[in-house]
Amino acid sequence: MALAELKSALPDYAKDLKLNLGSVIGNSELPKQQLWGTVLACAIASRSAKVLRELEPEARENLSPEAYTAAKSAAAIMAMNNVFYRTRHLLSDPEYGTMRAGLRMNVIGNPGVEKVDFELWSLAVSAINGCGQCLDSHEQVLRKAGVDRETVQEAVKIAAVVQAVGATLDAEDVLSEAVAV
Repeated sequence: MALAELKSALPDYAKDLKLNLGSVIGNSELPKQQLWGTVLACAIASRSAKVLRELEPEARENLSPEAYTAAKSAAAIMAMNNVFYRTRHLLSDPEYGTMRAGLRMNVIGNPGVEKVDFELWSLAVSAINGCGQCLDSHEQVLRKAGVDRETVQEAVKIAAVVQAVGATLDAEDVLSEAVAV
């Protein structure tokens, strides 16, 4: 199982990540599609080849083809939107906030799955990418749709742990290469 592989690959100093990985994925109360869509979108957003390689097969197994594609779409569109909206927010000139984005974002309007699921995945990716404006926007859509704070937090916890696992494993790969040289 991929989850076990990732946990066993983590070094001893990352014991908390091992435990948290098992907890946020293995003991999640999210419905299967929300859980595995969040996991897949976050694995992509983590930019860790090892994390994506290990988690993608199980995500594919647990998602319909439409949900699998939508989770990848959430990661892709948020990779663009999070940079754009975070930058616009961080620039001190408020005029940028009034300018038309001019970027295509059609998938947000028609993601091919329930809007709530896509919004949850987008929120989780936005957490990894650090876009406060996007986090606020997706959280508000989710809350208006009746999603409780616990569900929002669960998606954010998955994002945090998947990102941390990716960063840790990638760092260990680089460090082991340095030792081998």
